Amino acid sequence: MKSTSQFIPKSLRPFGLAMAIATAFSSAAFAADSELKLAIAKNYNAQLKPLFEYFHQNPELSFMETNTSARLAKELRAAGFEVTEGVGKTGVVAMLKNGPGPLVMLRADMDGLPLEEKTGLSYASKVQQKDPDGKLQNVMHACGHDVHITSLVGTAVQMAARKNQWSGTLMLVGQPAEERVGGAALMMKDQIWKRFGQPKYALAFHVDSGSEAGKITAEEGSPYSGVDTVEIIVHGVGTHGAYPHLGKDPVVIGAQIVMALQAIVTREVAPREPAVITVGSFHSGTKSNIISDEAKLQLSVRSESKETRALLLSAIKRVAINTGRAAGLPENLLPEVFERDTPTPPTLNDIPLTQHLKKVWTEKLGKDAFSKPKMRDGMGAEDFPFFVSDPYIPSVYFSIGGTPKEDFERESKGGPAVPGHHSPIFKITPEPAVRAGVEASVIALMDLLKK
Repeated sequence: MKSTSQFIPKSLRPFGLAMAIATAFSSAAFAADSELKLAIAKNYNAQLKPLFEYFHQNPELSFMETNTSARLAKELRAAGFEVTEGVGKTGVVAMLKNGPGPLVMLRADMDGLPLEEKTGLSYASKVQQKDPDGKLQNVMHACGHDVHITSLVGTAVQMAARKNQWSGTLMLVGQPAEERVGGAALMMKDQIWKRFGQPKYALAFHVDSGSEAGKITAEEGSPYSGVDTVEIIVHGVGTHGAYPHLGKDPVVIGAQIVMALQAIVTREVAPREPAVITVGSFHSGTKSNIISDEAKLQLSVRSESKETRALLLSAIKRVAINTGRAAGLPENLLPEVFERDTPTPPTLNDIPLTQHLKKVWTEKLGKDAFSKPKMRDGMGAEDFPFFVSDPYIPSVYFSIGGTPKEDFERESKGGPAVPGHHSPIFKITPEPAVRAGVEASVIALMDLLKK
C-alpha cells in the first residue's frame, strides 16, 4: 500500500502531511467527544433520569441527609469507587485510584430547603421532615442540589469507564449542609484531607435557573461572595405605650440603626466594591401598647475582600453602639453586636486554572457551549471555599444553565417569569442540565488527570 505522502505533490508534502496529521487527530478527538455525548445520553435514560427524580422527590434538610447520602454512596460504589460515609456527619467521600498522577476532587452538595414545593411537577416533593428544633417542615430541592448529586453519579460512571484514558486519583465528595453553610467546614474538621489526601485541584458546579439549559459559565474571579451573620441586641427601657417618655424604645433605636447601616455601604465602601448589609430579621415586643425593653436584629453581611469585610463588621458595631448613645441609653444598656454562625469566605476561582479549563471546554464543546456573558447582579454565598482556602487549592466553581431558552423568550414577551432559586416554584429542566454537568465535569477531569 502506498503511503499518504505519495498522493501529495512534492512541493506541498510537508504542509500536506501536517494537515493530514492534524485532520486525523481532529477527527479522533471529534469521535471521542461524540462518543462521550452518546454515552452520557444513554446513561441518562437508563440511570440518571430515575435517579434525579428519586432525589427530587426525597429531599432532606441540612445535616439530615441520611437517605440521600446512603443512596449516593450506593450509586458510587456500583460505579467502582471506594466509598466512605459519615464524613462530616452525613458527608460521602468516594475514591478511585488509577495509577500515578494528581489527586483531583469534584464536589456536589446534597441538602434541600424547608419549603413546600408548588411546581406541579409529576415528581414534585411531598416530603415533610422534622428540623433540628423538632418543628415539622415541608422540604424541597429548591436550589438544584438534586442536579448536582445526580451529575456526580453520572461523572463517576463515565470516569470509571475511561480508566485507560487518565491516570491519578479521583475524589468525589457528597457534601452536606451547604444551605446552612457548615457542611464543608465540618468535613474539613473531620480531617478529610488527612484521611483521603489533599487534592492538587478542586472542582464544583452549581445549576443556574437564570441561564440557558446546558450552557456553561465559568467566571475568572469570584462567582460567589463571602457572608457573615451578625446579630444586634438593642436594649431599652420598657414602659406603657401611652407614656413613651418614661422609657427608651428599642424599636425606634433599632429602626434608626437599620437606616444608618445602609449609609455604611453607600458612603464608606468604594462605589465599585461589592458590599451588602441586609437586615433580614427585626423582632421586638409582645403587644401594641407595651414598649419592650429589647429588640433583636439579624443581619446578612456580604463582601468579596478581607479589607471590605473588616470595614463592614467594624462599622456595623460602631453605628449600633453610637446610635444607642445618641438615643440617650446609659453605657450599660448600649446595643451589643455578635457575629453568629460560621463566616464564609468568598468563592475565588483560580484564574489561570479557569482560563485553562475554559480553553479546554471551548476546544471540546465549541464556543456555543457557554452562556452569554452577563454581569453578576447578586451576592449569593457558597461554603465550597472552606475546602480550598486554607490550605490554598487551585479550584474552579462553574455553573450549568437549567432553564430552556424558550422559557426566557416567553418571559421577555410578557409571559411567566422564570422562577429563581429558593422559590417554591423553582424548577430545573433536568436532562440538559444533568447531561451538560456530567460532560463538562468529565472533560475537565480528563484534562487534569491526563496521562
